[in-house]
Amino acid sequence: MSTKKLLLVEDNPDDIELTLRALKKNNIMNEVVIARDGEEALRILFGPEPGWGKDLPSLPSVMLLDLKLPKVDGLGVLQRVRANPRTKHLPVVVLTSSKEDQDLVQSYSLGANSYVRKPVDFHRFVEAVQQLGLYWLILNETAPEIGT
Repeated sequence: MSTKKLLLVEDNPDDIELTLRALKKNNIMNEVVIARDGEEALRILFGPEPGWGKDLPSLPSVMLLDLKLPKVDGLGVLQRVRANPRTKHLPVVVLTSSKEDQDLVQSYSLGANSYVRKPVDFHRFVEAVQQLGLYWLILNETAPEIGT
């Protein structure tokens, strides 16, 4: 059985470091693949050219997705993920600082599995990441991959 991977899509270096520290502090040692913009996330999931997805290594077990990203925003990434047969069942947790109700509604409308607002306080953030990691990487069962 392969180790469950997490894809973290986040452009803020401080939030990346904070997330990695929170995972480590909670002894969640799964591999974390980092995409710093939406375009990079799509390349990781689908390959650098159309049609490459089926030849890529296994999908991550969960994607933590920020909404405010350069190049392709988080909602654009989510829309592409749900439109592709290979990734349509990939668990996507929107992890954002956005307090806009429209972002919340649109995220769920596009198929997000969960929507979590980033707590500002470090200790609360660590607790939130612990809960996310325990649920999505330990308890949750993911659907088997479907070829494209």
